[in-house]
Amino acid sequence: MRVVLADVDAEAVAAASERLAAEGAETLGVPTDVTRWDEVDELEARAVDRFGAVHVLCNNAGVQMPGKAWEFTRAEWEWLLGVNLGGVVHGIASFVPGMIARGEPGHVVNTASVGGLLAHPRTAMYTASKYAVVGLSETLAHDLRAEGAPIGVSVLCPGGTVSSLRENSGLLRPGGELGREVPLVTQHERIPAADVAAAVVEAIRANRFWILTHPAYNDLILERASGIVDTDELVAPGVI
Repeated sequence: MRVVLADVDAEAVAAASERLAAEGAETLGVPTDVTRWDEVDELEARAVDRFGAVHVLCNNAGVQMPGKAWEFTRAEWEWLLGVNLGGVVHGIASFVPGMIARGEPGHVVNTASVGGLLAHPRTAMYTASKYAVVGLSETLAHDLRAEGAPIGVSVLCPGGTVSSLRENSGLLRPGGELGREVPLVTQHERIPAADVAAAVVEAIRANRFWILTHPAYNDLILERASGIVDTDELVAPGVI
């Protein structure tokens, strides 16, 4: 595949693009702040100008900040929702109309989290954003089917994954180094990002909506569903 990479860190996206190009891939790296609609529009325009079309869209930007629901500041809410939810909204709005207009097979992958299926304590902002991404993805799939567009949708709900989520969140959060600490919040073994990527590729090929990476959470997900329709109980999953 030809690969367009976007990241708020210009140096990081350039390095990733160069690394893939050295391995033989055709790449384009575009510094992009996904909280800004105009920058995502520009990303789409540059991708289409370079490669003619976009067939697979991955809305993957994310940040995290633990804490109690009533403790977060307005700036923290706007920052986290702007990245985790706004980034997906902007990606859909900027890319999907062109994908539909071209009429070619395609796929949209929105990254949520197991935190979009289970509400863990002390993750109010993150959970709110990821529940929203799950619901947005479900509705997007319904709307594309109703439109008759040959575009599939997947929602990725990973558990703990080896990534720079915590480190990047700590650097980018409101207040920077003086802001709220972003500690590691999982006690489960984190899986390699490459394993998650392989699951995403398989789901795209199979046109499968749900992508879950940690079977250990399945019983809790079923317990939550039962709590909604049968027992009126809240599931308290503990650590992510």
